[in-house]
Amino acid sequence: MPELPEVEVTRLSLTHRIEGACVRACRLGKPLRWPLGVAPEHLVGRVVGPLQRRGKYLWMPLHARGRAGSPAGGLLLHLGMSGSLRFESTLPPPGPHDHFALETDQGLLRLNDPRRFGAVVWSDGLDCAPAATLLARLGVEPLERAFSASVLHEGLRGRRVAIKQALLAGTVVVGVGNIYCSEALFEAGIDPETPAQQLDPAQCERLVTAVQDVLRRALNAGGSTLRNFRDAHGMGGAFQSMARVYDRAGQPCLRCTTPIRRTVQGQRATYFCPVCQRR
Repeated sequence: MPELPEVEVTRLSLTHRIEGACVRACRLGKPLRWPLGVAPEHLVGRVVGPLQRRGKYLWMPLHARGRAGSPAGGLLLHLGMSGSLRFESTLPPPGPHDHFALETDQGLLRLNDPRRFGAVVWSDGLDCAPAATLLARLGVEPLERAFSASVLHEGLRGRRVAIKQALLAGTVVVGVGNIYCSEALFEAGIDPETPAQQLDPAQCERLVTAVQDVLRRALNAGGSTLRNFRDAHGMGGAFQSMARVYDRAGQPCLRCTTPIRRTVQGQRATYFCPVCQRR
């Protein structure tokens, strides 16, 4: 958390407002997961290009003024477990959890991250280190045509871990976080502890459809806000109130009325219906 829907909601709420902005100053707070990689002054005078997303990372191109067509690097941003970006013409003075700020001629971009697992890293390009290294092992994008039942089935071949763990790993398909894993597996009628390699093509077909449906519904709801997440306007998400199994332990299944169960997989809570998701 934040996962793919929250990161995409952030991108959508930010990109058209900050694109074309010229950087006036960069200010750093307490250290994040990785250092920025350049002096803050290196960013001054650069112009923000169109934001892109890869998995749970945001890529903010920054080119020299007057050289919009020339590759000049940018910032790779990750919101970690508790981060959120805010962009406004003016913001209150920075608080103890505000660790990065980019002052532009169109407003102030600020990263708030109470747990400091997020990151803002300079890279000379997406095909250069450190960006290329960080993105190299990411799986296919779940909302793109490349994510299909055959791709999922092949990616799960030989994986003995539980299907939920395989999805969370992000190396087969990227960005399907904990809430969305539980929801998609329920929609597909798959027990979350089923060994990944045991899923047959029909189950993979149902799971691909379920993942895409859940993520689209989450995007339409502005993502999920359990504690800290806000989009770049400061608005929280609402998907958590629409969840069919997540955080509903002991409540009746919306399909069969059996009480929803909670278990722990890889230190993450999993919610499922023992009847609708029989192995």
